[in-house]
Amino acid sequence: MQPLTLLILQAAGLNFLVMIEKQHIFMAEAIKLGMENILTGNGGPFGAVIVKNGEIIARGANRVTIDNDPTAHAEVVAIREACNTLGSFQLEGCEIYCSCEPCPMCLGAIYWARPEKIYFAAGRNDAADAGFDDEFIYREIASDFQERKIPAIQINRLQALDVFSKWKETDRKIPY
Repeated sequence: MQPLTLLILQAAGLNFLVMIEKQHIFMAEAIKLGMENILTGNGGPFGAVIVKNGEIIARGANRVTIDNDPTAHAEVVAIREACNTLGSFQLEGCEIYCSCEPCPMCLGAIYWARPEKIYFAAGRNDAADAGFDDEFIYREIASDFQERKIPAIQINRLQALDVFSKWKETDRKIPY
C-alpha cells in the first residue's frame, strides 16, 4: 500500500476528506516547478524533485538558457542538489519525480546516480509535440560512432588505455 496523505477540501460550503497518494503530491511539485520556470522565464517547462524517506530533499528546474549550460536540465539540477545534500554521489533510497520522461542525457545521469525509482508525468512524445524532440539523440546513441552526425574521431587510444590500466591497479579508487 502506498503512503497516503489526507487533505480537507472545501466545496459548496462542505468539507471533503480526500486521500491522495504521496507520489501524486511529489509529482505535482515537479510539474509546478516546470510551470514556474515558464512564468519566470528562467528556462524550459521541466521540473524534478528527489525524495528520500517520504521527504523532498532536492528540487530542480530547467536552467539551460539562464545558465548557458546545455546540461542544466531539471533532473541534473535536482541530482546535483540531492547529492550535495546527502554528501554522496549516489541516491541510495531515493526516488526522482520528473515532470516529463527524462531525455537521454538525464536518463544516463539518473542511472549513474542510482535512485530506486523514476516517476514521470508527460511522455517523450508529449515533449516532442512541444518542440523538445530527443528522437534524433536516441538514434545517434544507437549508431556506431563513425556514423554519427557530429564527427567522432578516435585518437590516442593506447595512451588512454594506460590510464584505465592504472585505474584497475590503484587501491585509491572508489567504484561507481
